[in-house]
Amino acid sequence: MKAILTMLLTLVLWAGAARAADSDHAGVRWQDLKPEQQEVLRKFESRWSDLPLARQEQLARGSDRWLHMTPEQRDRAKQRFQRWQALDPEKRQEIRRRYQQFRNLPPQEQARIRENFRRFKELSPEERQALRERFRQLSPEERQRLRERWRHRQQD
Repeated sequence: MKAILTMLLTLVLWAGAARAADSDHAGVRWQDLKPEQQEVLRKFESRWSDLPLARQEQLARGSDRWLHMTPEQRDRAKQRFQRWQALDPEKRQEIRRRYQQFRNLPPQEQARIRENFRRFKELSPEERQALRERFRQLSPEERQRLRERWRHRQQD
């Protein structure tokens, strides 16, 4: 689950504008980017003016975030992106679908899921693995009942 959420975050950082529509706006001019951003985005320079506005803006924001990351954060981001690229297209599509489902949930439900995930991350690796194994051994009906109990417990 942690890997999926990490990949979803990477998806948001790198591919969030893929569905955005073109606009009549002039976009982000290459010359208006800081020299450091231009260096990060060098591979886009030759086709920058052909990119949709939303993609230019997303890349400019992403390059700015990249420049403010520590070396450790950059390494983690690179690793997450490499894991994302290594996934087969069906798996990526499933992750995108589940992320969209999450985004469509009410804010309280999103908060509940985030809190449960935070608590899960606080478990030791052994406890997490044991919990995963116990969940895998449940029938689909038992899993659904367990989810409903968690939901009711969070609402109380």
